[in-house]
Amino acid sequence: MRFYKPLIVIIVFAICITSCKEEKKTIEQVKVEFKKEGELTFFKGTTDTIIKIFDIEIAKTPYQIQTGLMYRDGMEDNQGMLFVFPDVRERSFYMKNTRFPLDLIFIDHNKRIVSFQENAQPFDESSLPSQTKAQFVLEVNAGVAEKLLLEVGDKMDYYEYRIVKDTIPVK
Repeated sequence: MRFYKPLIVIIVFAICITSCKEEKKTIEQVKVEFKKEGELTFFKGTTDTIIKIFDIEIAKTPYQIQTGLMYRDGMEDNQGMLFVFPDVRERSFYMKNTRFPLDLIFIDHNKRIVSFQENAQPFDESSLPSQTKAQFVLEVNAGVAEKLLLEVGDKMDYYEYRIVKDTIPVK
């Protein structure tokens, strides 16, 4: 009987160890879809000649500005994210958790392009400064700024879709 007690303890211990083994869990990544919230148009210099119209998502809140295009797999060449800031100052961005290359187009309070950071690479945490004061930043797919021949001094304008709730008259 003395030999069975240690054997039973070892068997119970072995069962406990193997039953406590954690199963491998897969973490499902949430896919963030593009949500069209407005349109942005670039004009050549001071003319009314349209260069391109983009569908845009608009980042205005601190959380939206901080998150930007992080955790997304990509977007179409006619899409972009417009960052709208309440003030005019030098800006700096980085590509942390951004999975695809981007062009950053810095725009001043007069809605004129003031500088670019082209072909910013995924996951690069280096600073991407505006080099001058800007109030808006448009992020588009890498290569789009060059393809469209955008230049400092080109103008942009945008409009944001507004949700209008129906009101029911009270009788």
